[in-house]
Amino acid sequence: MHIAFHQRLSRVDTGAVSDALDQLGIRGAVHGIRPIWQSPRIAGPAMTVKAVAAGPSKPAQHINVHAIAAAEPGAVLVIDNSGRPDVSCMGELQSLAAKTRGLAGAVIDGACRDVDAIREMGFPVFTRAVVPITARGRIQQEAWNVMVQVGGVQVRPGDWVIADGSGVAFIPADRAEEVISAAEEIVAREEAMADAIRYGRSIVDVMAEFNYERMLERH
Repeated sequence: MHIAFHQRLSRVDTGAVSDALDQLGIRGAVHGIRPIWQSPRIAGPAMTVKAVAAGPSKPAQHINVHAIAAAEPGAVLVIDNSGRPDVSCMGELQSLAAKTRGLAGAVIDGACRDVDAIREMGFPVFTRAVVPITARGRIQQEAWNVMVQVGGVQVRPGDWVIADGSGVAFIPADRAEEVISAAEEIVAREEAMADAIRYGRSIVDVMAEFNYERMLERH
């Protein structure tokens, strides 16, 4: 894991990253995936899992277990279940294993269960839905550590993930430096604007001075 990227991402938020992605013409922010509890912001490289509907052949292992066992500490488990809200693809035991392994959290394009237990153990999970229904006999793992799709965004193993109370954004690994740098510039500019407003300046004047409406135009 690129420690510098992790530290820098932890100091910005998904709003700044989304704006940076817009500025650079990169699709990476998704909507509809939210934290299941008031967890801290997470950031890290993606370890991916692709889920599919269960078929006549029975899987040898339950979904996610190989990915969790192989993930490096600090990684974010990213599960593509095509946004299905009707069946869980992660629960208490997998969350415990991921937390014990040192993963930063999980992002699920689908649903999870065992929310109370996950909250109590303090493992950050971001998902589209919560439901008590098990994955067994309904979905199975097609592959892990492969390219997946989350909310219409392609996510490859090692791409960067940031998630907080506003949602989730993905950063292609080969564009991480420019996206994070752009996000840092946006944060610095907005902090200067906030300081001006705190000192009593009109928001109308501040927005005009900092050319806020055109802030995301490429230079």
